[in-house]
Amino acid sequence: MEGREEDVRLGANRFSERQPIGTAAQSQDEGKDYTEPPPAPFFELRELCSWSFYRAGIAEFMATFLFLYITILTVMGVVKENTKCRTVGIQGIAWAFGGMIFALVYCTAGISGGHINPAVTFGLFLARKLSFARAVFYMAMQCLGAICGAGVVKGFMGKTRYGLLGGGANAVNPGYTKGAGLGAEIVGTFVLVYTVFSATDAKRSARDSHVPILAPLPIGFAVFLVHLATIPVTGTGINPARSLGAAIIFNKDKGWDDHWIFWVGPFIGALLAALYHQVVIRAIPFKSK
Repeated sequence: MEGREEDVRLGANRFSERQPIGTAAQSQDEGKDYTEPPPAPFFELRELCSWSFYRAGIAEFMATFLFLYITILTVMGVVKENTKCRTVGIQGIAWAFGGMIFALVYCTAGISGGHINPAVTFGLFLARKLSFARAVFYMAMQCLGAICGAGVVKGFMGKTRYGLLGGGANAVNPGYTKGAGLGAEIVGTFVLVYTVFSATDAKRSARDSHVPILAPLPIGFAVFLVHLATIPVTGTGINPARSLGAAIIFNKDKGWDDHWIFWVGPFIGALLAALYHQVVIRAIPFKSK
């Protein structure tokens, strides 16, 4: 253990913080204690002929299916009671979303990367962590899994009861403007995607050997905290597949009136998080040649 701590300390100290802005994260190629993964190709035809490509998509489908099933069913259990004291309440909903992300990222990270969210996939695509074909395939499978997960909940609850309880569909709550809802979705998704980048960063993994093992924990915790903050505002989307699946199965005006917010907000948040991590934190565009 002492040897491991010494290795980590020496590895961390190889990188001086006293460097010009925009070069600290990438300028010391010699003596690196980590390997920077090469950028993913924009499109690779051979990928479409690989079983691993489709296996990853199936994993994303199943993970998103289970995610919607557990979380929407939890929401239904809270909404159906007259008083939140008889249920797990808002905190319980937040734990259901965060806990499921923790578990599912842990289960699927080695197969597909454990995105379970089109916004996360979009952010990682912008950072060239995966190809365009894989990104589109992941998003399609995530949305399909979300629809099936919400559909199973509706089958359990019954059409009438499911409709009366709101179907877990996202909407801007009374007392908040659409601008406030959009802002909440942007900031919430930024927190999530920024956490994903930080928890899976190759450089940080080299300095802290336990980071790859614990990566699902901060990601799930970020989802939990964002839900605590934004459930009163929008019900918390930060995941277009989750919002789409619930809206399609619920299929009423309430689920569609503000639906654009739950796509535009998360994608803007993911874009900002990708730019912040790549440009500011890692200084990728300023890398010394």
